[in-house]
Amino acid sequence: MLLSLVVHTHSLRYWLPAAVMMGTAPVYLLTWAAWRLLSMLLPARLYHIMDDRLYTIYQSVVLFFFESYTGVEVVIYGNLPEKKENIVYLSNHQCTVDWIIADMLAIRQNALGHVRYVLKDGLKWLPLYGWYFSQHGGIYVKRSAKFNEKAMADKLKQQIIVGTPAYLVIFPEGTRYNPDNPEVIAASQAYARKEEFLCRECPRIHIFFERVDVKEVPEEAIFLKRWLHERFEIKDKLLTEFYESKDEQKRYKFPGEGHKSQLSLMRTLPSLMFLGGLTVPMLLTESGRKIYMKTWIYGTLVGWLWVNIRP
Repeated sequence: MLLSLVVHTHSLRYWLPAAVMMGTAPVYLLTWAAWRLLSMLLPARLYHIMDDRLYTIYQSVVLFFFESYTGVEVVIYGNLPEKKENIVYLSNHQCTVDWIIADMLAIRQNALGHVRYVLKDGLKWLPLYGWYFSQHGGIYVKRSAKFNEKAMADKLKQQIIVGTPAYLVIFPEGTRYNPDNPEVIAASQAYARKEEFLCRECPRIHIFFERVDVKEVPEEAIFLKRWLHERFEIKDKLLTEFYESKDEQKRYKFPGEGHKSQLSLMRTLPSLMFLGGLTVPMLLTESGRKIYMKTWIYGTLVGWLWVNIRP
């Protein structure tokens, strides 16, 4: 009996974060929608300022669970800029939650609300958030000949014209595996088990960060392509050395000195209390529960329709 209780309690560690992050979605969307309506007669710049603040609140809740709640230790190699900047964030794509790393860096630069993603097209079907990410400046792309480069360029230009701050996150590697190739997946998992790369919990995250000035990035397409390819060659070499270095002193470390970066609980807990404080009272009344469920149902349906007409 006691053992069963322990097992179920441990499993709640994973269900609770998911329940809270998704459970607060209707309240978040209603709050954002109210501001969207109020700001229709205001300059677009003012709308984006408050939208970024609201986005900061939700992503702070996400970081509360992924960082504060889990107690994970974050080790950063490189110096993060002390001031906010408009940046293009290029990263390798190792797992489904790589986007959390971008959040971890952005909040340490006080730019969490400015994070906007280039997303794979399938994510637009996420209930509520699939539509909202597009409204926040996210761009959905297809990894095929159907990719609409003009639509992406137009949306980026529109944000530049308005002056929307951007912490634009892109994962150029795209898909990490093909489900139609089970042999490749099995071989990859076997290698990971052999090298002890798989674990139920990860107590430490190593982030290698390098800032490249925009002046150093080639403008011509052919040179830009080569430059990007070279950056990923450097990335692959770093990962190989990290996992397989013959020098045990260098293994599981990136070049340079790593600095432990602990995120203050006050950066995340107030946001959790704010969204939770709005959600719980709504669920305690019959009328509130009706609004909550209708937001889930109709908000999702309208969002799906909208994001497919005006992505």
